Amino acid sequence: MRIIAVLILVVPGVIAAYGIKLMRDALFNELTAVFLHIGLQFFIGFILFAAGIGFIGGFIVHRDRKRQAVKKQIHANKR
Repeated sequence: MRIIAVLILVVPGVIAAYGIKLMRDALFNELTAVFLHIGLQFFIGFILFAAGIGFIGGFIVHRDRKRQAVKKQIHANKR
């Protein structure tokens, strides 16, 4: 069961890492052959990065809520 959880986290991690690579290459003006414009490459890289990190974060929050490890937030300004 743990190997499935690791695989679920590794794939979005690789996608996020590739997104970082695309953004870095765009900043240093190295165009990948697939993209037609540096701006498009940076945008796709950002989307991949955000999607990968968002999936990993959502997976962790879902797992913690399932195990009841997340406590409810108490608002200080509540009257």
